[in-house]
Amino acid sequence: MIIAFKAMTGVSRLRRYIGALLCIAASACSIGEASAQTPFYDASAREIAGPPGTLIRSEPMEFAPAGAQAYRVLYRSIGMHGEPIAVSGVIVVPPGPVPKGGRPIVAWAHPTTGVVPHCAPSLAIFVFQQMAGLRQLIEQGAVVAATDYPGLGTPGPHPYLVGDSEARAVIDSVRVARNMPGAGGGNSFAVWGHSQGGQASLYTGLIAKTYAPELNLAGVAAAAPATSLVTLMGDDFKTSGGKNLTAMTLWSWSRVYGAPIEKVVLPEAMPTVDRLADECIESIFDILARRRTEKPLEQHFLSVPNIAVTEPWRSLAMRNTPSPLSSGIPLFLSQGTTDDIVRPDVTRAYMERQCRAGSKVTMMWVQGVGHGFVARDSADAAVTWMMDRFAGKPAPSDCGKAAQASAQ
Repeated sequence: MIIAFKAMTGVSRLRRYIGALLCIAASACSIGEASAQTPFYDASAREIAGPPGTLIRSEPMEFAPAGAQAYRVLYRSIGMHGEPIAVSGVIVVPPGPVPKGGRPIVAWAHPTTGVVPHCAPSLAIFVFQQMAGLRQLIEQGAVVAATDYPGLGTPGPHPYLVGDSEARAVIDSVRVARNMPGAGGGNSFAVWGHSQGGQASLYTGLIAKTYAPELNLAGVAAAAPATSLVTLMGDDFKTSGGKNLTAMTLWSWSRVYGAPIEKVVLPEAMPTVDRLADECIESIFDILARRRTEKPLEQHFLSVPNIAVTEPWRSLAMRNTPSPLSSGIPLFLSQGTTDDIVRPDVTRAYMERQCRAGSKVTMMWVQGVGHGFVARDSADAAVTWMMDRFAGKPAPSDCGKAAQASAQ
């Protein structure tokens, strides 16, 4: 349902080619088999056993920007039903001496990349370019923890747009960054996410105090977050791209929640839904390829008039719609005024709910920018806002001001 358009080269195709070779070598090419993408991402039950947020293994990565050192990590977390699981991601450590009290930690929550293991961002060749504001954060001395979320890299399927699942993975990546040898992380963190990752950021704010009381959440930053899934499901079905992403949601939720997909998707559409579920989203080339795959859905897709009002899908969407954060957690929101995936009025409505809850909200409207580039274009402001929170500066607020989001 939520997507980020990344204007790159055809790297995703190369990644999928490499993944196919690995798949063939492992004899695990069927979409129905939710095995780990490579041996690095595969952990035994014995390895997974242990406290959430502890490291299973790591390996250095090349080409981190600004003199930083990066590591691909596999760590322990908690699954959909309270079971121990492994989650993968990337930790980026800035150069220079560790300050007294440790380095601040920023958790990057990525936008939609897919719903199957080979779509993990940590597998992408340009993974660092995908983290909005990474160079600025490194230069400010922050450790960056970038989770893949469960089921991406590690055995799938990925619980797509499942807020609590995303948030646990985010917080446990912060725990890894805090305790990883040489990282020098302190106990204060902020979370910064885009689109699906914006939803993950908000859910991180909702559960951080109870899930990780040893950590101090300095602030939540979200670009074009998924805040009303019922609205988004209804909106997305009106466009070809929306049908594309609705298919991903139905495919994932049918597996992680056991929702009966066969009761809402026509039999002749299921092969297309399965094909879309196996494709990743990393570049504009992927968008074009997915539109070609999606074409049959424009003729035959759902057997119900509106999935957003059909049970159990409506209830699941409501379950994964974030409520307002505690008034003590400052919030930064950015929104492109020409976004047709997450409409400006949806983000405005969430801001107003947050303001009514007594929060301090900074609202940045990015004029003439659509969904795909709003995190990139608001990254400087988000980084400055987060570093101010780490420095203990009072959080500003746009509540009470006219929240203009004119789609000019």
